Amino acid sequence: MFQEDGSSSVNSSPLQMFPMMSVSSGTMSPYPWLKELKPEERGLYLIHLLVTCANHVATGSLENANIALDQISHLASPDGDTMQRIASYFSEALADRILRTWPGIYKAFRSTRISMVAEQILARKMFSEFLPFMKVAFVITNQAIVEAMEGEKMVHVIDLNAIEPAQWCALIQDLSARPEGPPHLRITGIHEQKEVLEQMAHVLTEEAEKLDIPFQFNPVVSKLENLDFEKMRVKTGEALAISSIMQLHSLLASDSELRKKSLAMPMNAAVVHLQRVNQMNQRSLQDLIEKDMVNSRSSNESASSSPLSSIPLSNMDSFLNALWGLSPKVMVVTEQDSDHNGTNLMERISESLYFYAALFDSLESVFPRTSLERLRMEKMLGEEIKNIIACEGAERKERHEKLEKWAQRLDFSGFANVHLSYYAMLQAKKLLQGYNCDGYKIREENGCVVICWQDRPLLAVSAWRFRR
Repeated sequence: MFQEDGSSSVNSSPLQMFPMMSVSSGTMSPYPWLKELKPEERGLYLIHLLVTCANHVATGSLENANIALDQISHLASPDGDTMQRIASYFSEALADRILRTWPGIYKAFRSTRISMVAEQILARKMFSEFLPFMKVAFVITNQAIVEAMEGEKMVHVIDLNAIEPAQWCALIQDLSARPEGPPHLRITGIHEQKEVLEQMAHVLTEEAEKLDIPFQFNPVVSKLENLDFEKMRVKTGEALAISSIMQLHSLLASDSELRKKSLAMPMNAAVVHLQRVNQMNQRSLQDLIEKDMVNSRSSNESASSSPLSSIPLSNMDSFLNALWGLSPKVMVVTEQDSDHNGTNLMERISESLYFYAALFDSLESVFPRTSLERLRMEKMLGEEIKNIIACEGAERKERHEKLEKWAQRLDFSGFANVHLSYYAMLQAKKLLQGYNCDGYKIREENGCVVICWQDRPLLAVSAWRFRR
């Protein structure tokens, strides 16, 4: 995956290359020759150290975890090559998990830390602006809405995370160009920051006035888990569309005491067709991680997540039931296409290393290492990594799951899959071609679209409708 300074495109195992580099507290310090490692060797050894450290954390061997973290600190760097940057954020996440075992120390350490919401919003806007992943999701979502709303005179769109007005400006433009004329458009935007919604209302109202489209914006200040569906104000005669971009997974968070619901049942043909066939080639970093993971998986592997794990009855089931009750003509769901919701820490480490290595690699292809924008976006991704690795229970919000799990869950909740159109795929491919980079790819999978970096799936976009 890393072909420049941080290259790790080799076939040998880190353990074979570094037979004398075991993590130990012996008298001979490994640090002098650690500094002499070539970039490729350094990347390999960082992978080995991260997996080894995670195994020590998982088994409670904190002294050995501390030794591994100390070695990582001499090799990792938040402004180095791709592998060094990834290692910085994963080691921080592992250290954070260790600190949480002493709640008093952890709370004191964080007592003066201020949450920079504005900085987080800025980083997400940069991610949307500079990389094509979100724009592709916007294009596909809007096309699905336009097609579903053909001939409708009153259109209502609910945005479950109203942070990016550019998506809806584009929809307004598309609707204004309809041969039958534009509909009356109402957009309900949901966000926990009132200022974000006010800004969106201003931008969208200006755009609608410019194109002479009848338009209303309905702001709902709320967290998704506390959403009052009465505030959606869905009216009789409105054709409803729902857009959820990387939001539903947060509802999978729950206290460990809440019982989990198992949906082990025969899947109907529509869901079976959505089962993805994982035949992608195992590439460099993935091969290396897997070789270390073989010897590092903890003995409680059998306790890993069920096919539909961590579904709190009070959150996800009731939320999807409420969405179904609104009878949407189309609901477009974009989610991270990776399994970061296992109960087993070693599984989450393995899956998230693959996933975030691809994202960091895509940033490396666009930005120089000194870029402030790149650093901000990587810090945003680093917070996701920390949440996946360090947190448990209700605190662990980044519970990403694969497309097939969402397909099962949505099907069970009464939604029918809608195949995304060939024209939507063409628009997405045209957008990617404008980035002049071979790394960005999309592929169609049983009517859904998967957005990739190289061969690594990152986002999956699927469309659904109310099924009686």
